[in-house]
Amino acid sequence: MPVGLAFRDGALYVSAVDRIVRFDAIESRLDKPAKPVVAVSDLPDKDHHGWRYIAFGPDGKLYVPLGAPCNICDEPGFASITRMNADGSEREVVARGVRNTVGFDWNPADGKLWFTDNGRDWLGDDAPDDEINIVATAGAHFGYPYCHAGSILDPEFGAGKSCADYRAPAANLGAHVAALGLRFYTGSQFPAEYNGDAFVALHGSWNRSKKSGYAVKRVQVANGQVSAVTPFVEGFLDGEKTLGRPVDVIQASDGSLLISDDYANAIYRVRYVGGK
Repeated sequence: MPVGLAFRDGALYVSAVDRIVRFDAIESRLDKPAKPVVAVSDLPDKDHHGWRYIAFGPDGKLYVPLGAPCNICDEPGFASITRMNADGSEREVVARGVRNTVGFDWNPADGKLWFTDNGRDWLGDDAPDDEINIVATAGAHFGYPYCHAGSILDPEFGAGKSCADYRAPAANLGAHVAALGLRFYTGSQFPAEYNGDAFVALHGSWNRSKKSGYAVKRVQVANGQVSAVTPFVEGFLDGEKTLGRPVDVIQASDGSLLISDDYANAIYRVRYVGGK
């Protein structure tokens, strides 16, 4: 289940469920990569929410999410984002109560970590929302499995809890939209008002009576907070017929935006060409 890629000091890091491997000097060996070296060997081996999106932060640490191994449960060692050295040493939990994040990035204005989180299933079509969260202080708790979307106590695990005790989402995105990749825009190819905003890929619902998500949204940012979430790329649904499912977004070197789609097996490029 490889899903995460990270590049540092000439080496390509690739995630698996229970380990992270490293391909050294990858750029000089593209035609015949060397055998991978195991960089981190002891991640949990449960594959439910086992996709490990990985990235190196501004602090040089490798950030690794450990999704909850269930729809809803309270199991120690999961539901978190952990940072570590590139060899797996000096680990620290930077975010707790995170059901499943498959996308995060750092706000270039203040260096704070932003991440998407997928809400639990089977509380109905319209609850709870998927979230965008901001890590203001390392170790903050974002609610799972006790509180969802900042205001919904879990019917099984919320007894005796208060949502006020957990960090509220920076934005709610809608129920079951499957928010995945998140990326801040720092380029100059788009109009200036996009600089410092973020884009988020909504993979789309799988168990909602009417499909939701299936889009890329622009997350407008002001003073380090979400000011609005607006449409950016749509058209992945034709009524209830699925045409595509966005997974991740990344800024290309020329400032255009790349969007991956694991339903149509495509990568799209979005460029600004002027006009209205």
